[in-house]
Amino acid sequence: MGRTMRACDVLVIGLGPAGARAAAVAARAGFAVLAVERKKVVGMPVQCAEFIPLPLSSYARADVRAQPVEGMATFLPSGARAERAFGGLMIRRDRFDQALAREAESCGALLWTDSALREIDAGAQVARISTATGLREIGYRMLVAADGPVSSVAACLGLPRLLIKEEAVNPTGSFKARGLSMAVSMAKALGATDVCLPSAGNAGSAAAAYAAAAGLACRIAIPDDTPEPFVLEQQGFGAEILRVPGTISDAGRALASWAPAPEWWNVATLREPFRLEGKKTLGYEIAEQMGWRLPEAIFYPTGGGTGLVGMWKAFSEMETMGFVGSKRPRMYAVQAEGCAPIVKAFQEGRDDAPLWEGATTHAHGLRVPKALGDFLILRGVRESRGTAVAVSETEIVAGVKEAAAAEGLFMAPEGGACVAAARKLGAAGQLSPDDAVVIFDTGTGYKYVDNMAPLWGER
Repeated sequence: MGRTMRACDVLVIGLGPAGARAAAVAARAGFAVLAVERKKVVGMPVQCAEFIPLPLSSYARADVRAQPVEGMATFLPSGARAERAFGGLMIRRDRFDQALAREAESCGALLWTDSALREIDAGAQVARISTATGLREIGYRMLVAADGPVSSVAACLGLPRLLIKEEAVNPTGSFKARGLSMAVSMAKALGATDVCLPSAGNAGSAAAAYAAAAGLACRIAIPDDTPEPFVLEQQGFGAEILRVPGTISDAGRALASWAPAPEWWNVATLREPFRLEGKKTLGYEIAEQMGWRLPEAIFYPTGGGTGLVGMWKAFSEMETMGFVGSKRPRMYAVQAEGCAPIVKAFQEGRDDAPLWEGATTHAHGLRVPKALGDFLILRGVRESRGTAVAVSETEIVAGVKEAAAAEGLFMAPEGGACVAAARKLGAAGQLSPDDAVVIFDTGTGYKYVDNMAPLWGER
């Protein structure tokens, strides 16, 4: 006779590191959690509504019945989401235990090859759960389906297949952790004892954090108007800071004499090869999280452009390995009107982007007057049949507000620029409602509150 379990919001199958993490996050979010495991787990990591040491086969065959079915989600280690617990168990997974996978298949479970964001929905509440494997231990990066309430960004932009690549969950709050984790790790592996770079904020924070972890000295040259949260963060990680009047380009010139090579290993954008290799994981994750189908369009905030160049490289590599076909996303390089060298060069048909004089924008990650890899950025945009688009300061903040109100994501202004760019090109008819569109939130907005406050409006 089947056993009836208590009603719950979240079922966690397997309490390894990923499952335990999922259970803990769900419990903290106020969900009733139930755990199913093959064997007794010593020292339960979270207070569950009920713990049943049963194999998945017994559970999925409905010898154990969960109720209610509506609004319940199932989480498997390194798997993802079940729309309904029974009446056909739907599991999205990629690399969890193969024996468990075969067991699930034998029970008639529908398996989706996808390691997208794990969402747990219960009524109007949403808890986002992520797991980490291998290199992802530096911080799992989520792909968020903007398909929640009617007020979602997807609905506001008229792009029902909109996805947001949420990068604020990285260790130092931005996507810069990807490239700098690799660059600093390789610097140490190759015998360096000191690293340096110019930075407008997030890159310096990531470099300082990984240098601290690696036991390396770190020097960072920053524009003198860099927001204080970045400065405090970098100093907290033990880095030496040099404030320089002007932009990141001016900081880069000052760095040359303050932290000269070869004593100091420069991990600035495209000054060494490894930062790009870390950044290209953006492309691999998008492909993996979308079931190895690339989207039709990607909006990427472009300062130095390492991520855009890295993704374009990743897509080519994946095609060579047989993971994806020849179809590529249209790449949209997003910049601020006050500093738009790539946009200007693209419109003028140039292969390089001359120095932008008088660069100004509160989105400091976009205030890069001259990108070292400008020709690579422009090549990728043109080969993809995308474009480069500039948005105003007002539009950037409006994008941040829109994402915050509709999705509960407080984006950095660079992310707000992508929301604004997608709105602009959607209104111009350059995007179809049928397009799968990925926009990037490259970091948390909390470090930029002082920058955005003058443009925020009534508070």
